[in-house]
Amino acid sequence: MKRKFPKIQKLKFSKTAKLTVSFLFLAAFLTFRFYAFESKNKLSRVNQELSNLQKEKDENIKKLESFEKDLENLKKEDQYKKNVALQEEIANIQKTYKGAVLIYEDLIKLKEKTDKTKQFDELFTKILVDLSSRDFLKAQEKINNLSQNIKGEEAKLAASFTIPQSVPENDLAPETGYSRQRVLTDAETFMVSIVAGDLGTTKVVVDTASDSDCFDNCPTLPLATYVSRNGAFAGVNGSYFCPAEYPSCAGKTNSFDLLVMNKNKTYFNSGNNVYSGNPAVIFGGNYIRFVGTVSEWGRDTGPNGVLSNFPLLLSGENISFGGDEDPKKGSKGARSFVANKGNTIFIGVVHNATVAESARVMKALGMENALNLDNGGSTALWYGGYKVGPGRNLPNAIIFIRK
Repeated sequence: MKRKFPKIQKLKFSKTAKLTVSFLFLAAFLTFRFYAFESKNKLSRVNQELSNLQKEKDENIKKLESFEKDLENLKKEDQYKKNVALQEEIANIQKTYKGAVLIYEDLIKLKEKTDKTKQFDELFTKILVDLSSRDFLKAQEKINNLSQNIKGEEAKLAASFTIPQSVPENDLAPETGYSRQRVLTDAETFMVSIVAGDLGTTKVVVDTASDSDCFDNCPTLPLATYVSRNGAFAGVNGSYFCPAEYPSCAGKTNSFDLLVMNKNKTYFNSGNNVYSGNPAVIFGGNYIRFVGTVSEWGRDTGPNGVLSNFPLLLSGENISFGGDEDPKKGSKGARSFVANKGNTIFIGVVHNATVAESARVMKALGMENALNLDNGGSTALWYGGYKVGPGRNLPNAIIFIRK
């Protein structure tokens, strides 16, 4: 059986209602279209901004990469290479200049022994020309050649030295006064110029050209002046010092840094010798004392003089120095010394000897203690006139005065 549903009646709208509904649909449609259009525009603008930002980012990255590349290129550029090259050039200048200074000072020392140095002077001039042209390799080669030539010439001079036949052989030191004699050691025979002074009749002092510490452009005097101004009868050059003619002594010309007490009881270089390991000799009124290290000695002003130098040649009749790696001590030359046997003090020069050979001469003469003094161009010995020297002017000297 079929079920019957009630019949739905058709809705009837007025003309006004129909217009209203149509208007609402139209308004909704227009509103939707407007917002859709605006959204599309906003999205387009956002996309454009994102695109612009991406481009800006890409440009910044490119710039950073460009900066990094520029930095790497800068390191490879001429200026960078120039700086590296300049550093290398400075190192070459320093090395070669130092070598030139040392060889020039060796040339000065050679001139102290001979006046026949023309060929050496000419070679040194060529070294200066190479240095001015910045040809450091050639300059260094010439420095090496000149060094060998100077050593060869010094060896020839040492071999050509002969003791005059008039000089007597005598292994005994004089009791007083001056003597020039041949002394036979366990190795060979040497000529010695020596002055003796007994402490009973001789006062020994250290005289200085300066009245107090001096570190540059210091005063110096000839040994003869030290002798005459003290009314002395003998004298010898004193401690090592830095001669004005040496380029390496610039800024400290004629200065000495070893401990000295002069005749006025003034100590020199006291501060920098508190812990010094250098030996010294002390001249008392009636005694002489040698110490292995000057740090053993205080600053007593009782003695007549104190002088430090090195090396100690003899101590307690035993040889204290047998040589070292210093080529200056190992070359032949005039070697000044101060020594003692009992209360007799000796000053003098061993001719054509190394420092180690000078020690053997002291041993052969029967000395108890002996100290090496400055030598080379500073060597000078006075007894009624120059027996050796005069050498260069000196900042200090050991003087014998009659009591």
